[in-house]
Amino acid sequence: MNRRIAVVIVNYRTSDLALRALASLEAERAREPDLEVIIVDGGSGDGSADRLRAGLSDPRYEGWASLLPLEINGGFGWANNQAMLRLLQADEPPDYIHLLNPDTEIAPGAVSYLADTLDDCPKCGAVGSLLLEPDGSASGSAFTFPTIRRELARGAKLAPFDWLLGVAPFQAEQPAGDVDWVTGASVMFRARALRQAGLFDTGFFLYFEEVELMARLRRVGWSIRHNPASRVSHVGGAATGVNGSRPVSGRPALPVYWYESRRRYFTRRHGRTVALIASLTWLIGHASLILRRWLGSGRHHPLVLHDGRRLIRYGLIPKGAARAVPKWSDAPGTPPAWMA
Repeated sequence: MNRRIAVVIVNYRTSDLALRALASLEAERAREPDLEVIIVDGGSGDGSADRLRAGLSDPRYEGWASLLPLEINGGFGWANNQAMLRLLQADEPPDYIHLLNPDTEIAPGAVSYLADTLDDCPKCGAVGSLLLEPDGSASGSAFTFPTIRRELARGAKLAPFDWLLGVAPFQAEQPAGDVDWVTGASVMFRARALRQAGLFDTGFFLYFEEVELMARLRRVGWSIRHNPASRVSHVGGAATGVNGSRPVSGRPALPVYWYESRRRYFTRRHGRTVALIASLTWLIGHASLILRRWLGSGRHHPLVLHDGRRLIRYGLIPKGAARAVPKWSDAPGTPPAWMA
């Protein structure tokens, strides 16, 4: 029996890229005849939904690609939830749900490699692809969970310090195997795992929502894997302007919601005290980096504009982080919790 795979692409004002991502999936249907694609327009308000509807009218996409236009921009997790709720409640729900960014193009077989991993590993709840930069080099795709020690190392950006603390980051070309979490730019979930753990926490607008979901999956017994055979080219930051691979001289300020999401992640997973300590340790590490740069070293590390100031203003003091995780059987359309 063919495995049923649904690909969800959430678009926000990047309709041309979303259609390119869809085009790259067309060849996968030869390998996966039961593949379907839902493009979600997350309340773009710029005519994206009309352009996507026109693009999807191409006979090539008849019967397997559809559009789900949303009225509000509820964020990455909420928009994906709207598609996943409909898929999981369908008469013939998919076995696997592959979330794919609109600013990506898959290499041949990328979807099948992810599905093969889930076939071969019955306790694997999610598996991610290897992302490639526009120049073809490997990008960060698999990661360890944020902790107090890792926040100290992340702020300091000092490689020997990473090894001393035992928090050395994964290499971009991470070999296949179990990891803490994988990027949400190309990740395939087992539908059964989502039914057990719930969908994305809608208290997040953008960023850290996939980290929290994968931590929840692991907490109830599912593993997370990375499969570099599944290769996906990624522009990065097309909708948000945030791209960690920017050159040293081009790191603009992160949006406010990045700091708010980081704070929510630490508070939801570890509690307010750990969330506060994690922020303070990052600030200590960041201060050491500033000092090293002032003394003439560390200048090769990119600095995000106003990073410390913004963390203090928008992410330092923990706030309440009530659970906002929809169950697979919930009705679609409930506004995201962050809007409240």
